[in-house]
Amino acid sequence: MLTKIGHVEAIFRYPVKSMAGERLQAAHLGWHGLDGDRRLAFRRMEDRSGMPWLTASKLPGLLLFSAHRPKGEASEDIPTHIRTPDGDQMDAFGVELAAEVRRRYGSPVQMMRLNHGIFDEACVSLIALETVAAIERVGGRELDVRRFRPNIVVRLLRSGPFQEDGWVGGELLLGEGDDVSAVAVTMRDVRCSMVNLDPDSALPAPEVMKAVVGLNQNNAGVYGTVTRPGPVAVGQSIR
Repeated sequence: MLTKIGHVEAIFRYPVKSMAGERLQAAHLGWHGLDGDRRLAFRRMEDRSGMPWLTASKLPGLLLFSAHRPKGEASEDIPTHIRTPDGDQMDAFGVELAAEVRRRYGSPVQMMRLNHGIFDEACVSLIALETVAAIERVGGRELDVRRFRPNIVVRLLRSGPFQEDGWVGGELLLGEGDDVSAVAVTMRDVRCSMVNLDPDSALPAPEVMKAVVGLNQNNAGVYGTVTRPGPVAVGQSIR
């Protein structure tokens, strides 16, 4: 019998890459991550590389945009509208939104949809609350876990930060009985400057990344791929 290591504390989905996330009580974990996660992203039209996506590392204020779902639109659907930091609601694929983002970024952008998701490394990211707490202590400030943009936040049974590193190369089972989903943990999550950005203000705090570098060689959390699709819900056991 596999040993329980903790439970699911929180679930986050990010309909548009680098925009604000949605906190969920439950979701479906498919072959390409959480249904509806990072299916949309703005492409920097001048960038011809394989990673042309506009992210908050280049436009911090992108964090303050969020998916808006008109009444009747299912939560798992691709959002049809985006709410700007000023509170305006714009068509996700409309010229008005593209112009607003271009005004802030300074170069033309285009909203793109990829049904399999737009991920930097892998389609699922996890972090433990104990890891965030250690970074808080060294960084000297209270941290919202949303800074780390995880899909699944874990509350561990055993105390101590960075236990996630030991999961690499293994498989996590979420849930019990027939309703079990599984994630193969593939690598540690090497952090970039986005962890410095407050999710509510987009203001930077460089001491956050400095703490991650000093504590764990700039790693916090892990990435994984789905090996068994299924439900994931707050409170589920993790083994």
